[in-house]
Amino acid sequence: MTDDTSGTLDEALERLHTSGPEREGWLSNHAPMAVEALVRHGQGRTVHRWLDRYRDKLEEMPDSYARITEENWHEALGDPRRLADWPAYFDRELADRPWRDVLAVWWPRLLPGIAGGATHPVIRVGHAVRALLDDPGTPTAPRTAELAHALGYWAARHAPLPPLRQQPGPASGSAADALAAVEPVADQSGGIRARLARLTAFPTWPPTRPLDQPPVSQPTGRTTAPDAPDAADLAEEARRRLTELVRAATHRYATHGHGSPVMLVHAATAPNAVLRVLPALPRELWAPSLDAAWAASAAVTAVYAPREPLPADRLPSAAGVTPEEVFARAAAHGDEHAIKLTDTALDVAQGPDALALAAALHACAMIDPAL
Repeated sequence: MTDDTSGTLDEALERLHTSGPEREGWLSNHAPMAVEALVRHGQGRTVHRWLDRYRDKLEEMPDSYARITEENWHEALGDPRRLADWPAYFDRELADRPWRDVLAVWWPRLLPGIAGGATHPVIRVGHAVRALLDDPGTPTAPRTAELAHALGYWAARHAPLPPLRQQPGPASGSAADALAAVEPVADQSGGIRARLARLTAFPTWPPTRPLDQPPVSQPTGRTTAPDAPDAADLAEEARRRLTELVRAATHRYATHGHGSPVMLVHAATAPNAVLRVLPALPRELWAPSLDAAWAASAAVTAVYAPREPLPADRLPSAAGVTPEEVFARAAAHGDEHAIKLTDTALDVAQGPDALALAAALHACAMIDPAL
């Protein structure tokens, strides 16, 4: 991360924490996520001007409904009337315990509702955790408060997917082929909550046997499964698979993002948020995190992706464009979704990856910054 010696991120978060997580009853407040990405990629000087333009999309924090406690949190989970009460609960929790400890308790509780709030809550948690990990000393109050707001938003909008049948996954076992095998729902109309309710099945992914552990050939010519991997191997395999999923979803945005340029951003940014949180979690939570990330990415793909890719000759070219230049274009574009997709594309493009950069350029070309 670009050193934020000016304190711009903390200033921006303090400015935002009087605002609620949503507007107009459902639409998400993207500002905390966008400003973290802007600062990270060297665009801190633009943050306050960006917030000035975003001001009309902010609403005050809603009124409190009822205090949440250790005794009643189960019944408050997924209750949007508690949009103000949940951040207050996490404020108290984070005042009493280290943030990693609070996260380790609540992450597995929240994972089943990863698609709630159109995946925005988990994405906001990913940005909040990344900012905390970048500041390994005593966390600043605004960054800790941002984690409370992010976890609180997720808890209030927690919404499990409907029961889903498991279909055979791709023979290749690749994330790209698994996303390609996701069948679009027949009726892609209405808002995301209505669409998600129509889901019935997903391809099985990832494969149950890690790809780096092939069957063992015995002297008799018979093939047997290898010894079960230990917990550390499973955790590393989950991290590797999650990285693969983020890359595949980002690449797929380049070819399929035209189906819904705004909403399909989340097929990549939601699993990337989970990937960003892994270093702060106990390793035994990495495998279930991968499963939840796949569910989120597959769900968004099923309810928004078009059946046909964009013709190759219509893809933006990233030839000769550096990652820094791509992000500068996203910052100048100004739309929060373009900024966040580009932020994820740059994570993917740590090595030469023209398709990831093309995905970012495609977002800037397709998304209307006036929305």
